[in-house]
Amino acid sequence: MHHVDWAKMEWKNVRKGVDRKAFTGELATIALHRLHPGEHEPFPHAHENEQILYIIEGTVDCIIGDECTRLGPGGIAVVPPNIVHSLKIIGNETVLNLDIFAPARPEYAE
Repeated sequence: MHHVDWAKMEWKNVRKGVDRKAFTGELATIALHRLHPGEHEPFPHAHENEQILYIIEGTVDCIIGDECTRLGPGGIAVVPPNIVHSLKIIGNETVLNLDIFAPARPEYAE
């Protein structure tokens, strides 16, 4: 059985303004992202994985394809596979979001 303790796991810088902690199983990946206001720039991208994102702290405009939805704490969105999407921070609060990907994203594994 694999397990981790988020509190003990170090943040990894992914790109300017974005840090990540991630855990990958055989069929899915869970990733905790920290987005820093004033540093984070929207990064439109697509991938073959379905992504469920959950906003824990902060507020974002969640752009999925041609739709934009404002999400705050407790907000959830589903990104279908191969659809361009991005997040834009609203305000000056650091954003903490939890992402679940299926199938798994082995490149997120340590």
